[in-house]
Amino acid sequence: MGFLSDPRAIEARSREIIAARVGDLGLEPGARAIVTRIIHATGDLSYASLVAVHPGVVAAATAALRQGADIITDVEMVRNGVSSHLVSRGGGRVLCAIREAEVIKTATARGETRAMVAMEYLAPRMDGAIVAIGNAPTALFRLLELVAGGWAAPAAIVGTPVGFVGAAEAKAALETTGIPYVTVRGPKGGSTVAVAAVNALLHLAWDEEE
Repeated sequence: MGFLSDPRAIEARSREIIAARVGDLGLEPGARAIVTRIIHATGDLSYASLVAVHPGVVAAATAALRQGADIITDVEMVRNGVSSHLVSRGGGRVLCAIREAEVIKTATARGETRAMVAMEYLAPRMDGAIVAIGNAPTALFRLLELVAGGWAAPAAIVGTPVGFVGAAEAKAALETTGIPYVTVRGPKGGSTVAVAAVNALLHLAWDEEE
């Protein structure tokens, strides 16, 4: 059985298939790169109509990354999936506090999710950062509370939490904040989607191809 084995050839062929199935999506090149990478990562063409990309997110996020912005994530799965070598090119780091002892203790005492408390824990590091939330709607709700209260001012938010309880509502609220964002409307999303969006922004920042 013949099959492609060259990773660059596989990537190129995947992009050809996606383009043939969904067209240019009516998006500018940066936004199209984000949506294409999400579809490629998930194998789900329905994301073509579900992903919402703020018109200013590519410029805001790539400028921040080139200036050394950190990427703050809600869960380890997102942190581990982000291309750390591209983050480090600008001098930034990928941070996640979900396993910090103080976060676990506070979350248990309050009866809140660790993801919520982790957002508070890292709020002092968020100004000018990219915040990527792929798993927990509660983390996105808490992040938006921190933004509204003036406790955090990220350069951009990738908000793609998944689920049937609160996810769609949290992502809809994200679209009203004025902060540049990438999100997925409805219950779909997840850590894989967040990673794909962040890595797309990193590649755009450094004009790199996989």
